[in-house]
Amino acid sequence: MSDNWLHRFSVLLAALTLFLVVAGASVTSNEAGLSVPDWPLSYGKVMPEMKGGVFYEHGHRMIGATVGLLTIVLAVWLQLRDERRWMRRLGWIALAAVILQGVLGGLTVLWLLPKPVSIAHASFAQLFFSLTVAIALFTSRAWRQGPEIVEDHGSPSLRTMALLTAVAVLGQIALGAAYRHRALGLMPHVIAAFLVLAIALLAAMFTLQQFPRHRHLRPAATALLVIVLAQVLLGIAAYVARIYTTESLEPPAVMVFFTVLHVAGGGLAMASSTVFGIQIVRHVRRPLESVQREVSVVS
Repeated sequence: MSDNWLHRFSVLLAALTLFLVVAGASVTSNEAGLSVPDWPLSYGKVMPEMKGGVFYEHGHRMIGATVGLLTIVLAVWLQLRDERRWMRRLGWIALAAVILQGVLGGLTVLWLLPKPVSIAHASFAQLFFSLTVAIALFTSRAWRQGPEIVEDHGSPSLRTMALLTAVAVLGQIALGAAYRHRALGLMPHVIAAFLVLAIALLAAMFTLQQFPRHRHLRPAATALLVIVLAQVLLGIAAYVARIYTTESLEPPAVMVFFTVLHVAGGGLAMASSTVFGIQIVRHVRRPLESVQREVSVVS
């Protein structure tokens, strides 16, 4: 099969992984954790009766198993078709990551939802989604056409800003997972949201200001900006829905809807910050005189 089909398969895997993140958020939002008390089987069966919380919990497992199988296919496909050694290694890394994620999911059940493991499971899911998005980028025709090098004359450097953005988004995802699993209150998540927004806003605007016509940097910066802004609005909507539905005995549909969207938005924010960072590293260089000055100061 052609490289185009490998890219399409990578995009499919990334899309299904996002769906897996949504399914996982549905389990938590519907308070369906431990609806299935055993693992890897469900009530000792491959396919239990899909009623109540079992629908969300076992459905999540089924989607996870599908993602795992597709990741195996992707890893083997990369070994056979991709001539880049680092991409072949990345395929095995993706396979190891999805196995680790499955084990973390199993431990949350066997150990009765321990907070550290549950938070790690939720956060690592977003990282794995970002990895699948990165692989889709690396297998694209645009990537194979090579970089379009530009010089960064700003300070701090765009590479520094991109790294800070990705780290900040990951930290915010972990804080959100800690809040959902009742390990932390809401305030750290709220404060960090505005910090992430500020960092992403500066990184995206610096990029758009310097390289408004760059065909790789401009869409990456725009996507980062739009997704992070939308994520903040979804967070506000999820919080308002939670406030006005606290008297309900079961999780109200509107609260579940906005919470699940907010978690999915977190995954998209992590992926967009990852792609933004990759594109910055690939296309942006510091001017030679700036590098020489930095080296002289250090020496």
